[in-house]
Amino acid sequence: MYKFDLHTHHERCGHAVGGIRDYIEAAVSEGLQVIGISDHSPYFGGEDDKPWPGIAMGKSEFDIYVAEVLRLKKLYAGQIEVLLGVESDFFPEHTQVYRNVYEAYPFDYIIGSVHLSGGVSIFNRNRWKGLKDAEKIRQKNIYYELIQQSARSGMFQILGHIDAMKGFYPAFSAIQTRAVEETMKVIGECGIAIEINTSGKTKDVGGWYPSDDILELALHYGVDVTFGSDAHKPSRVGDDWEQVAARLREIGFKDWVFFRQKEPVRVAL
Repeated sequence: MYKFDLHTHHERCGHAVGGIRDYIEAAVSEGLQVIGISDHSPYFGGEDDKPWPGIAMGKSEFDIYVAEVLRLKKLYAGQIEVLLGVESDFFPEHTQVYRNVYEAYPFDYIIGSVHLSGGVSIFNRNRWKGLKDAEKIRQKNIYYELIQQSARSGMFQILGHIDAMKGFYPAFSAIQTRAVEETMKVIGECGIAIEINTSGKTKDVGGWYPSDDILELALHYGVDVTFGSDAHKPSRVGDDWEQVAARLREIGFKDWVFFRQKEPVRVAL
């Protein structure tokens, strides 16, 4: 099996442990052929260097991050393929600012992730307290509208954890709205991939992102899929890779992808 993991973090973001090399070594130990480094992007929408110290690296660290990944890519050539990635927040009002920054770097891929919806963290369980059903539907629609905008932006090769709002609110999946299917249709039309992200198992929901019904929609609308552990500690690199591959085969997928120089590389399931 040709194994890869495109979603990993490290200590620069302020909420992961270990250095980049620790994640590469873990990938080698797990028998991976490809490891992607994709730490959280700095916040480029303001003047401060590091406004969110426990969430993302500072702007002043970004060049150093890229240089380190590129150095390790050369160092490990022949052992494992190291890919340069980044997990980018998506803020519609700052799209051009982020686009201009990223164009200066040789990224193999960029993961676009919505972490804030309506100005509140998607992982804030208190955002759902006391909401009537109609407002819950509205909040879910706002979230998926942001994901649709991120797909249409053209900035990303991969969209990250596209139902992660369920992380600390498992009932999120049961909120009925057509927005989810509409979003999968848009993603398919835009020709970008979604990740199966196994970090949901570390949250209250206890499973992967996205749920099987969304993966079935992805297959229906021709959306490519990829794999990301979203590891914040080296021991989670490649976590549940075989189980995810088996589930995708059951759903009907024939292959999945990783990205090299922003071009998809197909791997048979």
